[in-house]
Amino acid sequence: MKTEHKIYVAIGVLAALGGGLYATRQTKQKELSAHSATAATADFPALAPSKEDVEAITKIEIKNADKSNVTLEKKGDAWEVISPVTAKANASNVRSLLDNLKEIKVKESIDRGTGTYKQYELDDEKGVHVVAYKGDGKVFDAYFGKSGSRGQLARVGGKDGAWVVGGYSSFLYTREVKNWRETSILKFEDANAIQVSVTNANGQFSFSQNDGKWSGSYAKRDKGKLGKAETKWEKFDEAKVKDMLRAYKSLTAEDFGDEKSDTGLDAAETNGGVVQIKLKDNAGDITVKVGKTSKGSSRFAQKEGADGTVYVISSWSGDWATADRAKFEKSDDKKKDEKKDEHGEDDGHGHGAPPELE
Repeated sequence: MKTEHKIYVAIGVLAALGGGLYATRQTKQKELSAHSATAATADFPALAPSKEDVEAITKIEIKNADKSNVTLEKKGDAWEVISPVTAKANASNVRSLLDNLKEIKVKESIDRGTGTYKQYELDDEKGVHVVAYKGDGKVFDAYFGKSGSRGQLARVGGKDGAWVVGGYSSFLYTREVKNWRETSILKFEDANAIQVSVTNANGQFSFSQNDGKWSGSYAKRDKGKLGKAETKWEKFDEAKVKDMLRAYKSLTAEDFGDEKSDTGLDAAETNGGVVQIKLKDNAGDITVKVGKTSKGSSRFAQKEGADGTVYVISSWSGDWATADRAKFEKSDDKKKDEKKDEHGEDDGHGHGAPPELE
């Protein structure tokens, strides 16, 4: 072998040895880094409760600096709001919070002391403080503060330190009190309604359904008293009854009244109206009293025979209870449209356009 070939072989061997040495060092460096990371996180506080502990939670306390404090408690299989009001809780919202607790984990240390709490809004004054109990014992206790480029800042109750956590969904914990309450008022299939009545200051509207076809009658109120129902209501529009049922079949609350609210529900027929719905197959009767306006055009309402909760419903629903006769009648525009359907495009004199111009 020539000398120059020997040199090339030697260079190749050295390169191979150097590559192997470099690979070995890189592997060791990665192992050291992994061990260092493990050592660095070994003393991170545990935060997320186990799945079993989450399912065993019986009480949740949330102190929110921007909104009222809320306490939720499980009674039997149902959740209730027990502070600042006593009411049935929104089960879906509570479930979302419970599921999220399992996802919250400490990712990074910011400060091992307490000096940055105020800076990061982790103090008692600003922090969102969440405590969950299983019986008398705590399974979750944390404060959540600012969220920045490094992530969500938090601290663990009873332990010093500011941490970056992952998995926290702030909107699940910072709801207003009204959004922790059950907002559903009515739930029925509109096709199952066979009779509907609306009684208010204008009079009484009565509707009956037979084979899918609605008929209606109207008794006008005169000097506070109801007169006799009219024998024929030519302008009655059954589509308006269907619209009203769509507004009430999944009726929900926008907000709630309290003991200080001037609801007008004690004289609902005068201040708003009373809506009564009868369902087929003896599925029950529904009565909703609608009172005075609350905020804007929304109105107070109450379902008869329920727990006495005073709701605030939208004007879209409330306006059916306060309706006048015209709200259940065909509009002039609709009659004109029907005329066009029968005769073609209106030429301004009540006649359709000649066929050759259509």
